[in-house]
Amino acid sequence: MKEKYIKDLKEIKDIMNRSSRFISLSGLSGISAGISALIGAFLAYRIVYTNPDYQEYGRVFLTNESITQLLLIALGTLILAVGTGIYFTTRETKKRNQKIWDIQTKRLLINLFIPLLTGGILCLILLFKGYIGLVAPLTLIFYGLALVNASKYTLNEIRSLGLIEIALGLIATYFIGFGLLFWLIGFGVLHIIYGIIMQWRYKS
Repeated sequence: MKEKYIKDLKEIKDIMNRSSRFISLSGLSGISAGISALIGAFLAYRIVYTNPDYQEYGRVFLTNESITQLLLIALGTLILAVGTGIYFTTRETKKRNQKIWDIQTKRLLINLFIPLLTGGILCLILLFKGYIGLVAPLTLIFYGLALVNASKYTLNEIRSLGLIEIALGLIATYFIGFGLLFWLIGFGVLHIIYGIIMQWRYKS
């Protein structure tokens, strides 16, 4: 009898968790986003450091053409990461027989995109003003803030990932000449590690 009550309480807890949080995030979404970021970082590196005179990360001079190419790479990376993320998350949602679009999804996206859009606009302003070195650290910081802000509507691991991204962004601000390397770690390596953990923990 006692085991039956424990089982019933667990089921009630699971139902309440599903009703208050978006839990259909797929580990493959994180892995695919990480791979997209690694590809984007590689292409950006080829553009930024094609000049043989660049012997160190600390000094880089970008032309308007290079900046345009970097923005196109960033846009392409974003589209690829979001597209694959939507695909895997939608597949996971259908597997769980849940709705992809409900009140929790709306809350998650609103809380995610407020810091993301703010940080994106700020980074564009800094980029065109010539403060190139601050762009990579600030993208990490605002992305981390977005994850922390949205984490209350999804899995707890998202908050941990966000806090790590913020810390990495702050470190990158100190080592300002190594922004691309930190960007690769934050958006590439960390996403892949997160995706593997999610895949193993939730079998998603």
